[in-house]
Amino acid sequence: MSFSPRRIRRPRTILAAGIAASVSLVLAGCSAPAEDSASADGDFTGEELTVLLISSHEGASEWLSTEFEKETGAKINPVIVPYDEIGSKLALDQQSGANTIDVAAPWYVSLGDLAADGAIQDLTEWVESEDALDTDDFIPSIYEPYSEVDGKRYGVPFDGDTHVLFYNKEILERNGFTEPPATWDEYLEQSKTITENEKANGVYGAAIFGQKSPLILGASFANRLAGFGGEFLDEDGKPVINSEEAVAAAQALVDINDHALPTPAETDFGAGNSAWFAGKVGFIENWTDLGVRSQDPESGSEVVDKWGVSFLPTGGDNTESRASLVAGFSWVIAANTEKTELAKTFVEWAASSEVNEALLTATPPTGIDPNRISSLESESYGTEYPELQEANRATLEGALAWPTGEHATELAQILTDELAKLLAGEGGTAQEALDGVQAEWEEILGS
Repeated sequence: MSFSPRRIRRPRTILAAGIAASVSLVLAGCSAPAEDSASADGDFTGEELTVLLISSHEGASEWLSTEFEKETGAKINPVIVPYDEIGSKLALDQQSGANTIDVAAPWYVSLGDLAADGAIQDLTEWVESEDALDTDDFIPSIYEPYSEVDGKRYGVPFDGDTHVLFYNKEILERNGFTEPPATWDEYLEQSKTITENEKANGVYGAAIFGQKSPLILGASFANRLAGFGGEFLDEDGKPVINSEEAVAAAQALVDINDHALPTPAETDFGAGNSAWFAGKVGFIENWTDLGVRSQDPESGSEVVDKWGVSFLPTGGDNTESRASLVAGFSWVIAANTEKTELAKTFVEWAASSEVNEALLTATPPTGIDPNRISSLESESYGTEYPELQEANRATLEGALAWPTGEHATELAQILTDELAKLLAGEGGTAQEALDGVQAEWEEILGS
């Protein structure tokens, strides 16, 4: 793979000399950090930038660190944390006054809370005035939730993270299925058949991510919510989490539990992915980059050339498959960094089409999915992974995104807690469980 990044140019400084103090207060939400000295030619040799990332982006961090230093001379110091700790790590770093983090890539759902906590900069003016960011090229269904909260821009998309359905061709063929399921009912039927026929040999119909985390169990629910045509909030921002579609989605999750890799409540990404790579499950809902690792024997994959991928199934009256933005990560700039200029240079480069395209097909795999139209439709991606390219095109027709405003992370956790009780047989019916979630969401959002 060849890679020729565009010339890094100095992002336009948005502080005018006569109004620097007042505008800085708006950007930081309180007292603004001092601006770092910028190099007019993009040379930051000798400077360092601390970047906070989740563990599944460690491979990407190594690639980014190497290439950015080649391009600008600046050294990247990655700080790697578990995916469910990155938001709290960033907030604590900024609120405590430690201020060790300059740039981070948190879950997009946490943008509203991080902004309310004063942990990240308001990037609205920079994003809207910096042509080099080429925001029109971001996939629209990804760009809005990954960047905007209450009309302001706080982030720039990094990892698209769309879930699709992967299937093991050999397992389906052994059990008499010629096509992957188009509906959640068909998915249940095929999973049940596979498990009944092959569980004695340690093979199961599906790996269900059921561990109690919004990014795990919440993701499994969101996939079904998208499939049944549901929403988290209506057009007015009011909760509709106990709708007919949402209840059907929750029930579909209950129904598959008995036919899944034991035990769903303890299955996280590591356990589920390990079973998939070992050829022990027929289906797994996962990010499209799983296909890159599935084709890489050096990653321990035993399913090279044995897998396929399709859109998420549909359910109920809905017949149009819809992408589910179950995870997804955005570049943000820490509120109190003293290296804002270098941070903007890094974000502009790291969020570029050229970098996104390179990360999609890099080996070792980086765990990054498309966030731009140009990288999604790039020749290199289409040549190496045509099935993944096609599956990712679902995002071009809209996608289901989680709420992103203030309290969004709390809303996600409440939903996840109640789903965990439901799956454990402790939460009543699916309708009762989601009625309880609806009431709590309404109270928090003042609906």
